[in-house]
Amino acid sequence: MGQKRIQIVVRGRVQGVYFSATAQREANQLGLSGWVKKRRDGTVEMVVEGEEDRVKDFLAWAQSGPSTARVDEVETRWRSYTGEFTEFRIARG
Repeated sequence: MGQKRIQIVVRGRVQGVYFSATAQREANQLGLSGWVKKRRDGTVEMVVEGEEDRVKDFLAWAQSGPSTARVDEVETRWRSYTGEFTEFRIARG
């Protein structure tokens, strides 16, 4: 499998529940790079790059998020891999 990139927007009770910090930990455990940020509309957006299987594992995690979250909807857009990231960070919205 090759390198993949995905953009994910998560809706629900996803702010104030450590979603970003948990996403960063999950991405680091999977060896992924990219970023996560809280958006003003109450959603969380993520861009994730890495090995396809690991990106899919991260997407599966995002379907429920941390135990304190309530995920109502996950919007995904697969993009072309760029390799622009060296780590997974929490970005400021």
